[in-house]
Amino acid sequence: MVRLAFVSAALVLFAGPVFAKSDVSSERGIASTYGRKFVGHMTASGALLDRSSLTAAHRHLPFGTRLEVLNTHNGRTITVTVNDRGPHLKGRIIDLSPAAAEMLGMRGEGLVPVEIHIAARK
Repeated sequence: MVRLAFVSAALVLFAGPVFAKSDVSSERGIASTYGRKFVGHMTASGALLDRSSLTAAHRHLPFGTRLEVLNTHNGRTITVTVNDRGPHLKGRIIDLSPAAAEMLGMRGEGLVPVEIHIAARK
């Protein structure tokens, strides 16, 4: 009985935040764009990274999730579809395809502060 209570407490403490992440409908942080060397390579979902597609990498949202991304510097907004995992650098919340980055006005900047909202879950 004591063992069951310990396991239950551990699940609440350690698994709770993982489940809570999937309930978050918006995030603020830094967006980056894929480097040119990744164009044409396979993403984690199995699709090829196409420079003209409006796609993105996110650490934990399901593939197919549509996100509205707001560039908080210039007010531009786009909608992208999650098809990859990342970004893999601390402090960044989303990696954008070259086309998505350009539409957000990231050209030449590389990194911009953004706010992302779930538009539709898969």
